Amino acid sequence: MEFFVNCNISTLAPYTTPLDKVRAAHLYRRLGFSASVQTVDQAVGQNAGTLVDSLINEAVNMPPLAPPAWADWNNSNYPDDDDLARQLRRTQAEEWAVTYTNALLNNNLRDRLSFFWSNHFVTELDVYDCTSFLYYYTDCLQRNAIGNFKTFVSEIGLTSAMLYYLDGAYNNGNNPNENYARELYELFTLGEGNGYTEQDIIETARALSGYTERGDIGCTQPLFDPTSFDAGSKTILGQTGNWNYDDVIDILFQERPNEIATFICGKLYEFFVHPDADDDAGNAQAIISGMAATMVANNFEIAPVLSQLFRSEHFFDDEAIGVIIKSPFDLYLNLINETSFAYNDNTLLNVVDTTRLLGQELFDPVDVAGWQRDRTWINTNFIIGRWLTLEVYLELFFQANQEQFRTLAMDAVGPADSNTSNPETVVRALVNKFTPLGLLTEQDFQNALDVFKIDDVPEEYYGPDYTPGGLGLWMLSVSPEVPQQVFLLLMHLSRQPEFQLK
Repeated sequence: MEFFVNCNISTLAPYTTPLDKVRAAHLYRRLGFSASVQTVDQAVGQNAGTLVDSLINEAVNMPPLAPPAWADWNNSNYPDDDDLARQLRRTQAEEWAVTYTNALLNNNLRDRLSFFWSNHFVTELDVYDCTSFLYYYTDCLQRNAIGNFKTFVSEIGLTSAMLYYLDGAYNNGNNPNENYARELYELFTLGEGNGYTEQDIIETARALSGYTERGDIGCTQPLFDPTSFDAGSKTILGQTGNWNYDDVIDILFQERPNEIATFICGKLYEFFVHPDADDDAGNAQAIISGMAATMVANNFEIAPVLSQLFRSEHFFDDEAIGVIIKSPFDLYLNLINETSFAYNDNTLLNVVDTTRLLGQELFDPVDVAGWQRDRTWINTNFIIGRWLTLEVYLELFFQANQEQFRTLAMDAVGPADSNTSNPETVVRALVNKFTPLGLLTEQDFQNALDVFKIDDVPEEYYGPDYTPGGLGLWMLSVSPEVPQQVFLLLMHLSRQPEFQLK
């Protein structure tokens, strides 16, 4: 696997060239989990700013997922038998995993962002073990995904999932627990060691105390208990007073706006543009500084920052395309979107199970720091697992309906070539669909073409536009071998390094 140095020297100036197919596909691979042939084709020729505005407005106005029937369940709703209760919670978690994975597949930027934030404001379901907490945590991620970051920080800290995960529900004023205070600064807003001291953490923990009314331990929303709040004077980031939870958030954003904006914009940059923001070869730091200035100027609204980034020459530069390694969720959800193959809830449940095997368990990042992404997705075991599982998915799609492979190829080549007798036309279109910048060498392309031209089709059957004097008996739209040829080509492409990139 080739890794890329960040040599992108383009700026945040608007990208004004009408989108070509490569950049349209790039936009959808980054702002969502890719897109169908038709969606990408519709974007070709459009103005990047207009399309980005449309996708951002869609994300801003999208309602969160509807609450499931068990959204407000507590311990009294579950069987007294612990094993039965555990099984019921497991069933609910699977149901919600399918619902949310459907949202990832279909909701473009909004749930690409909610998924990003789930790896920033990390909680782990196996720690707090309550599906009603999971629902309200997901709801918070979706409502704030492209809203106001200060509001987001304030709300996420009081979700039951977070209060239990980072011990806020055990933070008594007479015995402060520093866990959430530390992660609030180190992981959620400022970055490790950036603009706060150990004493700030101690004082902040005192101010965050009091959310300890837990009722019957389990699925019970923690509430504020004034008797367990430390009402003494605290000094936080240089400000002294009888501060509480809301005051902590106000002081943090008042005293450290530039540090917060730079830290968060750096994470957004590395997620959406390039995994290496510190390379000296490009100007990533200048881009992040520009994004941070926009964030501060807009009172920590997220949408203006993303609009500036996604409209920019920097985002659409050649050096930004195909340089991020697909996460496990990218791998399978991109495949479903790019092929438009039929799927159902069982398919998505399989996706959830398979991604767990490859190191990305939904609702359960590895630790409070989250998945480190990119290079961590590729090692000896994971790359083999990626190859083998992709083959299983392709085989299942082929068994379910072979003709959808022909449809994919006809969509990829477009109406003008839907009846082509030239295999190179088909292979070129499919390679370009499934790899950001094509295959590395011409020999790699010839290898793919050889896979597609199976022995069952004699060379002379390909048309006159491919073999002079040929009979042209092979045609994309009607030849019975086509679905198998497309299937074998996708099996081959799924093992190529370029297929692992977005």
